[in-house]
Amino acid sequence: MSGAGRIAVVSGASTGIGEATARALAADGWRCVVIARRRELLERVAAEIGGVAAPCDVLDRAAVTELGARIVAEHGSIGMLVNNAGALSRGTIDQVDLDELERVTRLNYLSGVWLTRALLPGLLAAAEGGGAHIVNVASIGGVIAFPAGAAYSASKHAQVAFSRSLTAVLRRKGVHVHTVMPGFVVTEGFPHPRFWETRLGRRFVVGPEAVASAILDAVARGKDEVVVPRFPYGLGSVAQALFPSLTGRVLALDSYR
Repeated sequence: MSGAGRIAVVSGASTGIGEATARALAADGWRCVVIARRRELLERVAAEIGGVAAPCDVLDRAAVTELGARIVAEHGSIGMLVNNAGALSRGTIDQVDLDELERVTRLNYLSGVWLTRALLPGLLAAAEGGGAHIVNVASIGGVIAFPAGAAYSASKHAQVAFSRSLTAVLRRKGVHVHTVMPGFVVTEGFPHPRFWETRLGRRFVVGPEAVASAILDAVARGKDEVVVPRFPYGLGSVAQALFPSLTGRVLALDSYR
């Protein structure tokens, strides 16, 4: 796959998966418009990849809508949107702060809805000229209902459902939607349970570059849904779909702390 100078918009691009994805896309010829709240980090990334920094608090719907309209007005055609902005939250429904639950839902799910809606005219314009892509970076927590995921897993389930609905609606219009579901990834702001620091646990943790590589591969091969890494997390999603009661009882033994 080659971007050949096409425009890609990446949210949550100041660090982690978003940064790694922007760098990989730039190396593949895409001109990246990178979005994040922290201006200094974002401008550093943009300068290093020859992209455009677009600082924005994606929790603010009006700000996201205005930014999206500005990007479309400036560039016209948007070849790719990567909805990556997100944050982790742990806690069962009796533990999680309700303000935190609302914030995580807006960040992990609604910000992607707003940005997709705002950029849709540009994506459809690109589709008419050869195709466009939307990549929603969800989580394995979006298909497995972790007990302590009252905020995080619920928001990622919503994101996966939104992504699947987009797939059905936009495919015939030339916009290919890809849902990428990483397992545990070593990134800033996503601390992991102690198990993942053990010799066994480290085998199931990947870096942001692995997810970025999976994103480019999904786009190149036209994959609708990708789990990263496939083993062991792909088994969990299958178990949740086929044996939800059994999976729930197993997960109840460890409340994702």
